[in-house]
Amino acid sequence: MMKQYSIFAAGLLSLAAIGTAIAHESENPAVKARTSIMQLYAFNLGTLGGMAKGEVDYDAEAATRAANNLLVLTQIDQSAMWPPGSDNVSDPSSRALPAIWENFPDVGAKGQAMADAAVAMQAAAGQDVDALKAAMGDLGGSCSACHKAYRAPKD
Repeated sequence: MMKQYSIFAAGLLSLAAIGTAIAHESENPAVKARTSIMQLYAFNLGTLGGMAKGEVDYDAEAATRAANNLLVLTQIDQSAMWPPGSDNVSDPSSRALPAIWENFPDVGAKGQAMADAAVAMQAAAGQDVDALKAAMGDLGGSCSACHKAYRAPKD
């Protein structure tokens, strides 16, 4: 089953990369790739967050699918997507702050926290809405911890 999600995620990444290439001015394929990953995170988090907030009805199958997708995304080796010189100072289409490359161990720790939260969400998402809600705090917190420290706000 994990192989199916890997193939599915790879297909989504390809489609998202095409859309991102059209939507963003960056010529840097690393920036395009990581922007695509972030869009996929946001899409799947939106599904889970909508259920947790009660904006959409809880659906165990959809929640499990979104949680599985997030887990797969956290397992993708993104190291080539973060080369020095792909920050918002060097590439205005990027929102990555130069501080990322000054403190990469912290970025890695924050990435690991997200991966751990994705594992917990995968275990919780299909149980019931209360389990999903309980797992959302750590998952959302892991995203926001990195974004607050290392992502420039939208203009």
